[in-house]
Amino acid sequence: MSDRMQDVSRRDLLRNIGAISLTTFGVNVVSAEAAQHVHNAVNDAKKTAHGAYQPKCFRAPEYKTLQRLADLIVPADEHSQGALAAGAPEFIDFLSSQCKEMAEIYTGGFAWLDHEMTRRYSASFVDAKPDQQIAMLDLIAYRKNDSPELGPGIRFFTWVRNMTVDAFYTSKIGMEDLGFMGNGVMSEFSVPVAAIEYAVKRSGL
Repeated sequence: MSDRMQDVSRRDLLRNIGAISLTTFGVNVVSAEAAQHVHNAVNDAKKTAHGAYQPKCFRAPEYKTLQRLADLIVPADEHSQGALAAGAPEFIDFLSSQCKEMAEIYTGGFAWLDHEMTRRYSASFVDAKPDQQIAMLDLIAYRKNDSPELGPGIRFFTWVRNMTVDAFYTSKIGMEDLGFMGNGVMSEFSVPVAAIEYAVKRSGL
């Protein structure tokens, strides 16, 4: 197979992963093979950029927001590195670049978040103080707070939290955090409920 044909096949594969993820990420079930394709594609992108990932989908302010959200959702602690080190923002950005519908979920969510933060604190999410950021996430992290005002934010945060946790736990760092040993064949990877609860507890949200 020529390099051009391989590139086309890979793009088609990534688009299909993105389309499938629109439904599977919501229930925290990810194909281990599919997730690995995305992680590998990100690693290849880093190599061509001399080790520094360049966002493929989101504008710089949006990508900074994604990085901050990922860091708050799965922060580094004494037990393990967090979502930033595991490449969760890169994973999400790259996959979103292959799926228009996914990209729209994020760009719309970032816009909502910045609008609401500006209304409440006169600052975008990334420019707000850490306690203001956490106060906002405390409101949209729980479905019990659902309302016409907060509903869009709650749905967006549910999405970004699920994808961040899935990206983290399908990465090498996340596998080590789970205590995964070896490289046995898996047809499907399901993030354990205990791992999700641990990530939420760890984030403090």
